[in-house]
Amino acid sequence: MANHVVKIIDAEFITPDVKRFQVEKPAGYKFVPGQATDVALNKEGWSEQFRPFSFTALNKQDYLEFMVRIYNSRHSVTEQLGKTNAGAELIIQEPFGAIQFKGCGVFIAGGTGITPFISIFRDLNRQHNLKDCRLIYSNYVAQDVICGQELFDMLQENFVSHFTREGVIGFKEKRLNRDLLVNYIADFSQRFYICGSDSFVKDISAMLLELGAPSDGLVIEK
Repeated sequence: MANHVVKIIDAEFITPDVKRFQVEKPAGYKFVPGQATDVALNKEGWSEQFRPFSFTALNKQDYLEFMVRIYNSRHSVTEQLGKTNAGAELIIQEPFGAIQFKGCGVFIAGGTGITPFISIFRDLNRQHNLKDCRLIYSNYVAQDVICGQELFDMLQENFVSHFTREGVIGFKEKRLNRDLLVNYIADFSQRFYICGSDSFVKDISAMLLELGAPSDGLVIEK
């Protein structure tokens, strides 16, 4: 697996605990919207500790972008990334991932599980091909939403923002369950893209299959 050392061009928090990194793009480096790569910090003690992060920029842009949830309570890669800013270096590997656009359908994301979908939506929006795509985006509270305004601008009425721990006027407050999926989705014969924590993907996939979604119509990270 090839390693590429890239310099951070810009780094900033876009929510209280999610940081966006824009980094140099190696010559000839290409990815498919929805894919990810393994990332490590290029500094002593951390250069072998790789973690997967999804690309959020467009492949046509001359930089790469990642949006990373920072966990300050852990002695971890993300804690270090929270302290890392423009001018520092990261190590990235080759792109990988099963989440790629295979046709319009319903995208269901939990938390930072939205990140592979951001690149897909930005690419489809550029092509004016988002009309038949719908997003159900679940977060704990309103301040956790990543790129909320941009997602709404792209998807309009096809953007459903769901909160599980905060009552917000105009939004739902409850863990996504079977009844809510029935309420949000009219047709279970279509394609579904699911990304989030392992338990989120497992639970949502099981509910969709129970409701009649075809197993070959579920797009998830393997």
